[in-house]
Amino acid sequence: MAEIEREAMEYDVVIVGAGPAGLSAAIRLKQLDADLNVVVLEKGSEVGAHILSGAVLDPSGLDALIPDWKEKGAPLNVPVKDDNFYMLGEAGQVRIPNAPMPPLMNNHGNYIVSMGNVCRWMAEQAEEMGVEIFPGMACSELVYGDNGEVKGVVAGVFGLEEDGSIGENTEPGMELHGKYVFLSEGVRGSLSKEVIAKYGLSDGKEPQKFGLGMKEIWEIDPEKHKEGSVTHTMGWPLGSNAGGGSFIYHLENNQVYVGFVVHLNYKNPHLFPYMEFQRFKHHPMVADLLKGGKRVAYGARAISEGGYQSMPKMVAPGVALLGCSVGMVNVPRIKGNHNAMLSGKAAAEAAFDAIQAERSGDELTAYEAEVREGAIGKDLKKVRNVKPLWSKYGLTASLVLGGFDMWTNTLGFSLFGTVGHGKSDADATEEASKHKPIDYPKPDGTLSFDRLTNVSFSFTNHEESQPAHLKLADAAVPVNVNLAKYAGPSARYCPAGVYEFVEEEGKDTRFVINFQNCVHCKTCDIKDPAQNINWTTPQGGDGPNYPNM
Repeated sequence: MAEIEREAMEYDVVIVGAGPAGLSAAIRLKQLDADLNVVVLEKGSEVGAHILSGAVLDPSGLDALIPDWKEKGAPLNVPVKDDNFYMLGEAGQVRIPNAPMPPLMNNHGNYIVSMGNVCRWMAEQAEEMGVEIFPGMACSELVYGDNGEVKGVVAGVFGLEEDGSIGENTEPGMELHGKYVFLSEGVRGSLSKEVIAKYGLSDGKEPQKFGLGMKEIWEIDPEKHKEGSVTHTMGWPLGSNAGGGSFIYHLENNQVYVGFVVHLNYKNPHLFPYMEFQRFKHHPMVADLLKGGKRVAYGARAISEGGYQSMPKMVAPGVALLGCSVGMVNVPRIKGNHNAMLSGKAAAEAAFDAIQAERSGDELTAYEAEVREGAIGKDLKKVRNVKPLWSKYGLTASLVLGGFDMWTNTLGFSLFGTVGHGKSDADATEEASKHKPIDYPKPDGTLSFDRLTNVSFSFTNHEESQPAHLKLADAAVPVNVNLAKYAGPSARYCPAGVYEFVEEEGKDTRFVINFQNCVHCKTCDIKDPAQNINWTTPQGGDGPNYPNM
């Protein structure tokens, strides 16, 4: 669409994504200088619509940003009261005692929250300070300056024809220019991916690693509800097939977050992460909790798991990557929102100093230094070996080795140094001939559900006449390569049933993309063994509409 002439608006800082990182940056910029012109562009229909989180918040990021958040009414209403860790077998469980765990695993002082609601509250604070926030404004392109710097984004393109061409009803959108552009798109954002590739920001770094997180909200029997209770499990049903585990968090109003994470470096292409989640709910401990309750929402998203050694360079001329666009999740704690907030604060402070010095379009090196050497880097460096040790040695050994390494890192050293990840998650996928298919029980409609039924509980919507936002580099690869060699893993790794292989008598097998189902988890962009699928931003407002996820 380069031939389109668009109107342009000028800002001091343009922020893509109204998650905890982007909103923290906007708030901090206005705290530093109320006269700065700051805009936040959010692709969801409203702030929080696309926010899916593990939902136990370490408030350290919020403490640093808005120290009086309690007085201001931040929706942190459920402090964690107890921590439970279990190793599951098919018919039972073993409690892992809290005492030998490193101090960083303690959830004392943390809160069970809806991060969607936290972000809605943060947006209110930002708007009161004069930040312009535009939901439903997807950013589809980067705008480059004469010297190769990022100088803005294109937002608000609507009404393209199904083939992506310009039609008579096309709204071309606008260019929003800034002295600096912050990308806080979350995991595997399309613009961040472009920046990382264009400027070689991952050169010399370990490959980023990912997990697929799936979550349901349940309303349960009040007699079984324990507000403030936090439970994590490992083991069954994944076993040796994949790394991962679950979380069960009791929030207010008799509601429970039931979540399941599958590490995406699994080898067996027959693995069906969504069905592993559904099977998990039939474990006696979980089934008893959910019996008599009802599921009220569902969602899924990828989680960055590479940690300290996988973080790319975070700055390039005119642009900075924030939060999960870099990958700041503390994997054993399943927490990244506090680091996202701290990254937004650090980026804002670096941009403020630069603007005060009448700079623009250069690299905010002070931001990168603060992330790597400050609180975020210290948080992630302590746990940097947990994920690669798990991947190399399996769950049982990693519990011992990873726990030992976290303890020694707490004391300031590691006998392992920094362990590498090796392959990307896509490259970890092995050919189907090396593995046996996995037989999954049929969902019962009470505890477990088929994918399409559950997707309806994510309140996902895409305008069907728009171009598919899931792009194939080569249309022949899904059938000729992925189906032939890997048994068509896209039909299983997608938690929303977007991809299917259709076989009709007398016809060649067809690969169908039901993009209307997409919940924007981006697993396909990550796990596709041929790296043939590119997730791009659909038009603004489309996608999931999570209520309180």
